[in-house]
Amino acid sequence: MNNQDRLFVAKKPIFVSSNKFLQSIKYRFQLNKIGYSGILDPFASGVLVVASGRYTRLLSHFDLSKKTYIATLWLGAKSKSLDIENIINIDIIKEIPILDVLEVLDSIKGVITYKPPKFSAKKINGIRAYKLARDDKDVLLDDISSEIFDAVLLNYSHPFLSFKIIVSKGAYIRSIGAIIAERLGVCGLLSNLVRISEGDFKFDNYKSLNPLDFIPYERIDLKPYRDDIRVGKSINIRNMNVFKNQRYIAIFEDFFSIIEFDDFGQIKYILNNQDYRC
Repeated sequence: MNNQDRLFVAKKPIFVSSNKFLQSIKYRFQLNKIGYSGILDPFASGVLVVASGRYTRLLSHFDLSKKTYIATLWLGAKSKSLDIENIINIDIIKEIPILDVLEVLDSIKGVITYKPPKFSAKKINGIRAYKLARDDKDVLLDDISSEIFDAVLLNYSHPFLSFKIIVSKGAYIRSIGAIIAERLGVCGLLSNLVRISEGDFKFDNYKSLNPLDFIPYERIDLKPYRDDIRVGKSINIRNMNVFKNQRYIAIFEDFFSIIEFDDFGQIKYILNNQDYRC
């Protein structure tokens, strides 16, 4: 592994865009090429999975299907963007019985269908939705579905309700927060949002990680073919019990390859000759 190939978890602060924060990371560690996992809203903070150099090609191979957040919902407050950046009204509301709060949090578990926030990076005819929303133009977004694996109350100090939530990739916590408030019979916005994990990735002071610990594909022993695989040679393996179009990872002492097999046992290289020594 050269000095440019790194995988680590960064912690984005509030009120800075993910892209701007990434540029600061690039400068801080003097990296030439850099990429990251799912974007965080400017008002949100927390985990970004960051890869540099050739490791940027691995980002799509990590299992980031579950994301965990800690969110604080401000009951009675209303915002165009469903967060604290575009507040338009604050109502003083009565405290809600804790049993009602617990019931609503339990009710959102499972697959839910909803509209993304108008202030989002979704595109409408090639234009970001948030740009249209800022200009008070019509924003018509299609419904999306997300799975909520768990939602747990952490604290309710009226009018602030804090909860931990585990969701599927692509979920909008701002919209889910609005759904919770609506089911409680009030309006609401997120006053704080922290992502604490993406898949198995958690923040650990920018520690360099071994990508092999996070790639979920089944491992396959192809050591007799090492030299051929190293150079991406066409190989036909008929005597192995493998599945068509299932991804495998072949690990050698100094590199690994992600592969598939066709109907005739022919190797298809998805990502070849990736150095991983740390």
